[in-house]
Amino acid sequence: MKKRFYLDRQNKKLFGVSAGIADYTGVDATIVRVALVLLTLAGGFPWTIIAYFIAAAMAKPRPLADYRGGPVGSLGSTYEYRAETREIDRRLAEVDTYVAGANSSLAREIEELR
Repeated sequence: MKKRFYLDRQNKKLFGVSAGIADYTGVDATIVRVALVLLTLAGGFPWTIIAYFIAAAMAKPRPLADYRGGPVGSLGSTYEYRAETREIDRRLAEVDTYVAGANSSLAREIEELR
């Protein structure tokens, strides 16, 4: 399933572009907003504003089912995905430690099955 960029109308300040970028990348929306302002002040004045309004005009609003946690083509933010995979890795490491470790009762059970 491919992750798509949507305008985040629920967490918006103006049109939801910064909140949408934050959701897509997994970065906090405040950081995205501050970076946009700094980029604009650092010399990107007309182009950052133009790009912002083009993104607001062309992007679709995030489907309502996404706000309710429904499966509408979004895997969630990168942060959520990484947190979930870290949890899976941790659980697999526990299983690996249990199976490959010095567990004499498990070794006995395996030998009995042979």
